[in-house]
Amino acid sequence: MRILHTSDWHLGRSFHRVSLFEAQAAYLDHLVATVREHEVDAVVVAGDVYDRAVPPLSAVELFDDALHRLAAAGVPTVMISGNHDSARRLGVGAGLIRQAGIHLRTDPARCATPVVLDDAHGEVAFYGLPYLEPALVRDVLGAERTGHEAVLAAAMDRVRADLASRPAGTRSVVLAHAFVAGGEPSDSERDITVGGVAAVPAGVFDGVDYVALGHLHGCQSVTERVRYSGSPLAYSFSEAGHRKTMWLIDLDASGAVAAERVDCPVPRPLARLRGRLDGLLDDPALEHHRGSWVEATLTDPVRPADPMARLAERFPHTLSLVLEPDRAPDDPITSYAQRLRGRDDQQIAEDFVAHVRGGAGADEQERTVLRGAFDHVRVDDTLREVNR
Repeated sequence: MRILHTSDWHLGRSFHRVSLFEAQAAYLDHLVATVREHEVDAVVVAGDVYDRAVPPLSAVELFDDALHRLAAAGVPTVMISGNHDSARRLGVGAGLIRQAGIHLRTDPARCATPVVLDDAHGEVAFYGLPYLEPALVRDVLGAERTGHEAVLAAAMDRVRADLASRPAGTRSVVLAHAFVAGGEPSDSERDITVGGVAAVPAGVFDGVDYVALGHLHGCQSVTERVRYSGSPLAYSFSEAGHRKTMWLIDLDASGAVAAERVDCPVPRPLARLRGRLDGLLDDPALEHHRGSWVEATLTDPVRPADPMARLAERFPHTLSLVLEPDRAPDDPITSYAQRLRGRDDQQIAEDFVAHVRGGAGADEQERTVLRGAFDHVRVDDTLREVNR
């Protein structure tokens, strides 16, 4: 069976206030063309169809058009909700849409109810695990603890139990939206940290033939059987080095996986430039970035006059300006920024406690209280998005 694995469309998203509607429409055209050209048997979309719980009408129309074209091509499509989607809204009409070969999996309680497709070698069971917010689904799944690993493990226990009840030789594909250990994140994914731990081990998915992951925006392989397709477009300058692709997966009669990357159209290349303003304006080696979306980091010790306007004269598509003046290593501003770089909310809060106490850090009980407060805020934000 030939499977096209994609995810993280984020329909409705812009790039530094530049609309990506045309680029997203071009990607969906490419998706449908790829399905036809490569004679794909099934399409899987591993979450974050939309960029927010209540997407703009233009994004909904893009999604609707894509579903109609996939249905017209006669290619079954399985998709799950991600952490950016409203599971309830995305799942509306799932029963009716299923009749057209579009299978929406947005209910955690149904994660062990597969979409079963056939090929010349028998059945392939597709299990859709929508994004599992631990505090909201722990009781639904009967997880022993609250945390990403615990709820995913509980969901996979259900999947393996169902798979064991099926005829011998049934192959299996799992769709999941999660941060799996070994994956490389970028700046454009929304934080899903809960309980201080976001990453789950790849071993959670043992026992199935292929795992189609969503959430991280870089195309990558965690193992030969566990892969991220990544987002089809760049959504932050941290993705400037990404090659945006989809996975074309061939699953043979024994469940062995062969994988090939299919490139996605690039609306405009990204460039991250760094240096003093005069150097960026005068360096002939940068001329090929004139047509790129540009993020410029200026290192001038003193802020130059009108830096954005002057950059735009040479690089008309400059979208982001970052000021990082060259300073001595012991400069207090530099030292503070370095201390914060790469630290999460929990670590910053614990550092603050130590600072106001003259070096005495938080004890285990206080760390638990802080962790619970951050988790509560994240869950409240999730519920607010769902109920908008």
